[in-house]
Formats: sequence, structure tokens, C-alpha cells
Amino acid sequence: MARMTTWTISPQAPGSPVAAALWRAYYTEVSDRWYLRYEGRRTDPQELEREIAATTGAELTPPTGRLLVGWYGGTAAGTAGVRLLDTGTAELTRVFVRADLRGRGGAPLLVAAAEEAARALGARRLVLDTRDDLVEARALYARLGYTETAPHNRDPYAEHWFRKELVS
Repeated sequence: MARMTTWTISPQAPGSPVAAALWRAYYTEVSDRWYLRYEGRRTDPQELEREIAATTGAELTPPTGRLLVGWYGGTAAGTAGVRLLDTGTAELTRVFVRADLRGRGGAPLLVAAAEEAARALGARRLVLDTRDDLVEARALYARLGYTETAPHNRDPYAEHWFRKELVS
């Protein structure tokens, strides 16, 4: 008989070793994809370390944010974060599942947990941005009911912006 492995999702402090390791994996992947696309190289290791150190994730802590970690069979497998932008709007960020654990249903569960966390923070809508080359992310958001909208920020790497109204 095959053993079922399940996902669990729990809040995590952004500075915890688990969150830091997942942030490193996330940032390395998206940075490398950008540099490979535009410059034909991977991220410079010194630049990677500077950017990781500069982005603490402090905005993903209560009372105005939350970082969630998805665990697959007891292994830290992915993240999703939310942070309030104003009293009714939260931003979805750091949605990531480790490459070796993709295709097992974790990303939709992380997004759903982030939506619930945003509601708990008082948000009525979620917004997010992503890049053109992150086609998997764009497909996920569309599948989960996010609609593409006009820009809501001036992030130099953002090329697509999405929004979803949260219902109780």
C-alpha cells in the first residue's frame, strides 16, 4: 500500500533558519532565471549574498504581515507571504515551492493559506506582481482566480500585475 504524503502549512518567522533557507532557494532561482535570460549568466555570488542580506522579510511579520511555510511530508518545501499595503489591500509575495517538490499540489495550498492570512489581517483584496518569464506563476494565479490588472507598483522587475477580491 502506498503511503500518502500530505502538505501542512504553518506561520514562520522570516529570520528563522527554515525561512532563510527557502528564501535563499527562491531568490537564487528567480535571480538566475533573470540573469540567464538577459545576460546569459547566473547571479554573481557576491550580489546574491548582498540581496539576500538586504531583504530581511520583516514586512512579513504580524501585525501587518505573515510568512507561511509549506511542509511536505515533514520537509520544508515552500513559502507564501502577505503584507498589508493599506487597510483593505494586501500583497501576495514569495510564493515558492522547491523544484524537487513541485507538481504535488503545494502552490495552490500555499496561496489559499496566504489568502486566509490576508483576510485575518483585514484585507479585502490581494495584489501581486510577477515577471514575464515566470510563466508557471502567471498560470497558477490565473487558475486561482487572479485577474491581470494595471500596475500597482513601480518594481523595476515587475511585468505583470494581478488582483483578486477576497470573499469571506
